[in-house]
Amino acid sequence: MLNMHNSVDTKLIFDHITKRREEKKMVMEEARATPDSVVSEFEGTILRNEDPFSYFMLVAFEASGLIRFAALLFLWSVITLLDVFSYKNAALKLMTFVATVGLREPEIQSVARAVLPKFYMDDVSIDTWKVYSSCKKKVVVTRMPRVMVEMFAKEHLKADEVIGSELIVNRFGFVTGLTRESDIDQSVLSRVADLFVDRKPQIGLARPGKTISTTFLSLCEEHIHAPVPENYNHRNKNLELRPLPVIFHDGRLVKRPTPPTSLLILTWIPLGIILAAIRIFLGSVLPFWTTPYVSKILGGQVIVKGKPPQPPAAGNSGVLFVCTHRTLMDPVVLSYVLERSIPAVTYSISRLSEILSPIPTVRLTRVRDVDAAKIKQQLSKGDLVVCPEGTTCREPFLLRFSGLFAELTDRIVPVAMNYRVGFFHATTARGWKGLDPIFFFMNPRPVYEVTFLNQLPVEATCSSGKRPHDVANYVQRILAATLGFECTNFTRRDKYRVLAGNDGTVSYLSFLDQLKKVVSTFEPFLH
Repeated sequence: MLNMHNSVDTKLIFDHITKRREEKKMVMEEARATPDSVVSEFEGTILRNEDPFSYFMLVAFEASGLIRFAALLFLWSVITLLDVFSYKNAALKLMTFVATVGLREPEIQSVARAVLPKFYMDDVSIDTWKVYSSCKKKVVVTRMPRVMVEMFAKEHLKADEVIGSELIVNRFGFVTGLTRESDIDQSVLSRVADLFVDRKPQIGLARPGKTISTTFLSLCEEHIHAPVPENYNHRNKNLELRPLPVIFHDGRLVKRPTPPTSLLILTWIPLGIILAAIRIFLGSVLPFWTTPYVSKILGGQVIVKGKPPQPPAAGNSGVLFVCTHRTLMDPVVLSYVLERSIPAVTYSISRLSEILSPIPTVRLTRVRDVDAAKIKQQLSKGDLVVCPEGTTCREPFLLRFSGLFAELTDRIVPVAMNYRVGFFHATTARGWKGLDPIFFFMNPRPVYEVTFLNQLPVEATCSSGKRPHDVANYVQRILAATLGFECTNFTRRDKYRVLAGNDGTVSYLSFLDQLKKVVSTFEPFLH
């Protein structure tokens, strides 16, 4: 009996030791299979496009204005000639100087945080990303100023370090347009060497034209040149297929300002301002039923799907239209489609937007009981429009819906709103919101899509005992499914903290304050 117990104990111990050895072997194999570190070039490698000119154009436009934007475009031929004759450092320094001189560093950081990530993400090479993301320690090197790349690389590419040129800031806080490095490639080489003192980086990713002996590639064990082959063995099966998506972004330009696109934008702006003035004037004075005909003549289009409900009968409470929020024009377009003026509740819009609005607006206070009373009062008079996201989102995502609307009525009609523009975004978090409708109407062919869903059945509302946030989540899901969007739990505060560093509140301003705001809008053009 004793011998039998001993044999069982011995077998258990043997099995335990064998299991531990196998686990250790698997861990060691996984460690060998996963590359330890990677140093990757940003332009032309992580990004497909190796020319940084358009990103400097974005800084010039968004941090300063049209004059600097036009000046940099005017110098494009000089920059190209310097590049052709192998004066790449001189070309880079000229772009950096024109785009940044006279700006404050926080202004550049703001553009790098809110504007550039969207354009970077659209240009990311997925094949390069698969190799890059398979490594543990990630270092990104760029010839652009570090401040223009660092936020995107660390937040979306999960880079541990970002190495680039450093802008010189004078004692008054203004960028001089100069950089500390005389030779950016040698500076990158020395700084990468400082990061990897004990062991060389395992993988070096760079564009094909890089000279290995004089760049950071000379420090790497393995060299991979972009474009990376699709069948490259990544070795790590747990790699991430895509970088972290850009959900929130700001800036007025829709397209990346390459030289031809930039020239087209500059040529169009004077015509766009005239066209916007005509569109806004006619939209203010003509009756709603004329809108489809006038918009076609002036280049716009409104696409309507689904069957809108009839106006409420006398004495009955109105319908609450629950819309996705894409631009400030959502409630206005809905009124045009329904051919009647429908008031809209707003969280915060500028005075100018209220003045230009052809429909009544009801400003909410963010005090729940007060806002509920306002909405109930408006519903007793007729139909009402509400956008429960509380702010706009440009990407195919829906922000969290507030459940307040679900508590106040069971006559809820979800409406999926979406839009397409060619040149200018009609929303902003950092700029002056009063210009939103003007930028929208400056687009050559703005298109709006309005999809009416069926009114919610009573059993799907709070009248049947459902909780308000359950109703709100249900409406969010069916609207997202209609548009092909994704639902998120992000709120307006999340958006404005990411893009502008505030909660997005627009306060009432006096006429003098409005005048100062207008002047400050055009002041950067003189930089």
